[in-house]
Amino acid sequence: MLKVGLIGFGFMGRMHFDNYVRLAAEGAPVQLVSICDLRIEELKNGAAWGNIATGQSIYDLSPYRLYDDIATMLEHEQLDIVDIALPTKLHADLTCSLLERGIHVLCEKPVAFTSEDGRRMADTAKKTGSTFMVAQCLRFWPAYEYLKSCVEDGRYGAVTSGSFFRGGGSPQGWFLDGEQSGGCILDMHIHDVDMINWLFGKPDRVSAIARSVIPGSGYDIVSANYMYPDGKVLNAQADWTLQGDFGFAMTFRVNFEGGNLVFENNRLKVNPNGGPGFFAELPEDMGYYRELRYFIEAVDKGKPVSVCTPESAVESLEIVEAEIRSADANGALEAL
Repeated sequence: MLKVGLIGFGFMGRMHFDNYVRLAAEGAPVQLVSICDLRIEELKNGAAWGNIATGQSIYDLSPYRLYDDIATMLEHEQLDIVDIALPTKLHADLTCSLLERGIHVLCEKPVAFTSEDGRRMADTAKKTGSTFMVAQCLRFWPAYEYLKSCVEDGRYGAVTSGSFFRGGGSPQGWFLDGEQSGGCILDMHIHDVDMINWLFGKPDRVSAIARSVIPGSGYDIVSANYMYPDGKVLNAQADWTLQGDFGFAMTFRVNFEGGNLVFENNRLKVNPNGGPGFFAELPEDMGYYRELRYFIEAVDKGKPVSVCTPESAVESLEIVEAEIRSADANGALEAL
């Protein structure tokens, strides 16, 4: 039985909590035993901000050992896996120290605050042999998996263009501190950047325009274009300043030589050029559940992580860094 310690009990920590409980109930070889957060006494009695609702607002944490200090938790617990759901700036040093202790690590996206730190994390995983995966959940989200399969098997020919969007209301807490989160461009937009990297590899060049609206938060709105040798036209946008009743949206439109795929309102419409369109039949589980199930199976069976390697997650961060340089220079082309 793989014993898990969860560090961070905000929105994403709770999302992971829900899925560890579900997986254990389904018979997966995993047991969540401890939770650590500086504000654990406060957080366990209130809801956390997030784009997607977690399973509950107030959690009964009485079955788990609770800590407000990481070192104390590691001293008292014999853990196989640590799940890190902390501010981005804290990912690198903690991940490396855990891997060096022989503990397997699932770390929330983005991999780190800088690609230099990300490479250090990937190198440490390689050196120690401990399993390390970055939770880029879209790689496990059914609609995006379907898109990936269409790109790979060529059923609709080559991709000619694509547009990706992600947006919602302004977050709370540390997310609005650009020195902790990197702002919308690093925290939210990186989902679609990672998807573009996963689908097509690193582009040759990028160009981005971006805007800061909330003081101190970094870039809150971004629109980026990606240049590839075959000339496909790709754009990704993100905006976390959408107020009122907007809610949250993640969408894509990808055009192939022989059809197009449109994902919106959580439905994937497939429109072949030579026949009637249809809605793809997809698994109902969200990517959070599927990524945790994948990671636990990899650790349990000693299999290498292949869907989301640390090196690939670092590449996605390198693309975002190029976008930031471009945005700082008013959209100038940046090579990768």
